[in-house]
Amino acid sequence: MTRQTPRRLVLSTLVSLNGVISEPLKWAGPYFGPGSAAAALAALRDHEAMLMGKRTYDIFSRQWPATPGEYAAHLNAMRKYVFSSSLRQPAWTNTVVIGDDVVDAVAALKREAGGDLIVYGHGRFGQTLTAAGLVDELALTVVPVIVPDGDTFSRPGGTGSTWELVSAEPGADPGLVSLRYRPARG
Repeated sequence: MTRQTPRRLVLSTLVSLNGVISEPLKWAGPYFGPGSAAAALAALRDHEAMLMGKRTYDIFSRQWPATPGEYAAHLNAMRKYVFSSSLRQPAWTNTVVIGDDVVDAVAALKREAGGDLIVYGHGRFGQTLTAAGLVDELALTVVPVIVPDGDTFSRPGGTGSTWELVSAEPGADPGLVSLRYRPARG
């Protein structure tokens, strides 16, 4: 999906009913079945590269290289950009480390010709990109659980923003809801 116009940056995250985003492996798993697996693979194929912070890299680089299956194979083969000041030699295939200013570096990646970029999660890295106005679409999957504690989608003291609903539909498996937003115009 290479094109000559600027790349879009899609931020995709799982969120509980009460806005928790941290540690979804602990609470979202029971709701993800074959439909979610197929949808996740299709979404990944729609993007040329994945961007992530060091924390996500540490989790993913331990999990995915040894995992069998089509999703893992695609993720392992695709270009990955990790934003870190401490990572020097990434062990995960096709990974580039960028230690420069996150906002400037992501803006430069978006200006390059090529396919769209994806970020998983909305931790500090995703929040930085959102606050800088670099996110073109929020793709949220709402999981029908209330998580007693954890990091929420928005942290106190963060910057606010307004978004327009693009679509709202049932998720790929029962109980899930898929929401897509783009930055509000004007």
